[in-house]
Parts: sequence; C-alpha cells; structure tokens
Amino acid sequence: MNKSEFIYGYHTIKALLETAPDQIYKLYLQVKRDDKRWHELMALAKRANITVVQIPRHELDALLDEKVQHQGMVAACQSFASVDEAALATLLSSVEQPKLVLILDGIQDPHNLGACLRSANAFGVDAVIAPKDRAVGITPVVRKVAAGAVATTPFVQVTNLARTMRWLQEQGIWLVGMEAHTTKPLCTIDCCGDIGIVLGSEDKGMRRLTTEHCDYLATIPMHGTVASLNVSVATAVCLYEIKRQRGFS
Repeated sequence: MNKSEFIYGYHTIKALLETAPDQIYKLYLQVKRDDKRWHELMALAKRANITVVQIPRHELDALLDEKVQHQGMVAACQSFASVDEAALATLLSSVEQPKLVLILDGIQDPHNLGACLRSANAFGVDAVIAPKDRAVGITPVVRKVAAGAVATTPFVQVTNLARTMRWLQEQGIWLVGMEAHTTKPLCTIDCCGDIGIVLGSEDKGMRRLTTEHCDYLATIPMHGTVASLNVSVATAVCLYEIKRQRGFS
C-alpha cells in the first residue's frame, strides 16, 4: 500500500469521494450518527467500493495527530504527491486556451495555501507553483481548507523557483508580480494572453530574486485604512481580475 494520510471533515471528504475516490482507502464515520451528511458520505463510499468503519468519537480523535474539528468523519487516503517538476511542460502543453499559472513564493501558513488553491480551482488556474524549501506543502489542513481543490488543481513544487520562472517566460508566459509598493494597478495590464501571477509570503512578500524575474509589477488599489490584503484574499482578487478581462464564458 502507498503511504497514507488522514483527511477529515465533510466537505473535504465529499469532494475527494466525488473527484478522486480511488485515492481513499478507508472511510471512518462516527458510530450511531444518523444524519443527511453521514448518509451522503456512506452512499458515495459504497458506490466507490470503499470500506466504511464506524467507530466512537474518541477513536476518531486518536487517528489524528492534533485536536481538530473532524465532524465525526475521517478518511485514510493516499498521500498527496505534487506534480513532478519535469511534468510541468507536458501539463502546460495540453492547455489550449490562454494559460494561467499561479506562483506562490514562500507561503508558510497551510490555511493560506489551502485558500489559494481553492481560489485557483475556482478561477481555472492551470497550475500552482511553489518552492520546495521554506514553504508549506500539502497537509491535511491544506486539504480541508482547499475543499477538494487539491485533488483537481495541479500543485508543482520546484527546487529553483527563479529557474522555473525563466523557463515559463521562455514558453511565452508573462509574469506579473504583485507588489504593494508599486503604483501600477493590475487592471491596467493586459491579462488576456498567457499569464503567471506571482505572490509572495505572508510577511515579507516576494523575495528579491523572484521580484527581479517578473516582467511586470502590479498592485491592487487600496482605498481603506489597511495597508495590504491577506495573501489568499489578494490571490482571489487577482484571479478574478484576470477572469474578468478574459470574459466569464
């Protein structure tokens, strides 16, 4: 058996059962629970021939490394493996419409990464790219916050982000780095072609070398008293603007 990990929560498990049920080995449900969500997961698991085990809540708690709100639902699934760096070329070559790549430079909070992946999935991002070092990977928390996006949105971890950015540029993808201290709004940049949006870490933003490899630097105009947006919120705003420019059909 491949290495496994546990995911938890109704929405996370339901999304994986619907999109990639072959990744789940076993579903654990709280015994004596009898509600709509319980029956829904039970039916999805039965359809996919997945073993369902009913156990007390304290045994569900013991399956997980930390105390979380698992809602009486835990699944043992195949450990997530990011798309291999070498497979990125094949992945992008199969995209017919204008390409859209999200580059995250050093996101360390799993909640932020999960939210970024969820937005990436919602707005049709072809690949999410992040460095392997000094950045969070896919964890159970990321899976839960992403609400199923991990199973369907390619996540590529690379050893050298600057080198990958140069390669993307060689493929004709223009890279737009989001920087709070520049004056050019994102809406003034033509994002209808092949685009990569680059965002930095929660506290320091993009690293110097990452910034230098961007073709453009842009900002989200701010009119309130706060100086900046959370990186996951900024990601959603940027991706929405690109989708707006390209049309919503």
